[in-house]
Amino acid sequence: MARKLRLASDSGIYHVILRGVNRQDIFENEKDFLKFLSLMERLAFPVDETGHRVPPLLVIYAYCLMPNHVHLLLREQPGMLVSDAIKWVSGTYAGYFNVKYEHVGHLFQDRFRSEVVNDWEYFVTLLRYIHQNPVAGGLVDNVRYYRWSSWREYDPEMVCDVPMCATQAVFTKISFDALEELVDMPLPKTQRILDFDSDSGRRVTDERLREYIKAEFGITEVPTIQHLEKEKRNEIVVKLLEFCRNVRQVSRVTGICRGVIIRLDK
Repeated sequence: MARKLRLASDSGIYHVILRGVNRQDIFENEKDFLKFLSLMERLAFPVDETGHRVPPLLVIYAYCLMPNHVHLLLREQPGMLVSDAIKWVSGTYAGYFNVKYEHVGHLFQDRFRSEVVNDWEYFVTLLRYIHQNPVAGGLVDNVRYYRWSSWREYDPEMVCDVPMCATQAVFTKISFDALEELVDMPLPKTQRILDFDSDSGRRVTDERLREYIKAEFGITEVPTIQHLEKEKRNEIVVKLLEFCRNVRQVSRVTGICRGVIIRLDK
């Protein structure tokens, strides 16, 4: 079965998720968390053979390391695709983990998942979602109490283990007080965000799907998708299937033949 193509982000910004195979834990103790963060730091602040700082390979805006999965909000940089960067991090960490724990086989589930982030509103939504993950998962009562997220970099009163995030770039658009207020406010349960469980059957209304098409692709007249160049049309359909997992609904909303959508779903 052919793998679905990843959509390229116009902004270069992506929300990336890695999860342990069969939901197994990928972090067993403090040293494991620190190891993963150190690998991300090497991409954010790389050095050459002489030890001199060179341009970043990734710009990292937020992260959260949960026991069995990882959320990242980052921007691709010239010279390294986000797929190559994540492949290096996950492969290097998996090698470390397998040796340390005498683990055999894959550590991470399939390929990582990703979605493009092309507008500020969704960027802020992801800042909230990523930092709220430990609270939603029942690990802590407040985002400040979780050690393994980037919130410790945003909060000036806290100390971060491995600083690596471009927080100042975020603060040029929103103050800390405003961001803190948003992060303290739980996202509505109807807010749909990419996750490994995003295709678990939760219903998306037709109106929500149209809103997603407008936000993600800038398309206000949904039927025009039918008349796009075939490759672009197919990329959009694949992304819609990832979002709502409903062939009938995608066909109904876009007007594209179900047969075409079924073939792309395979």
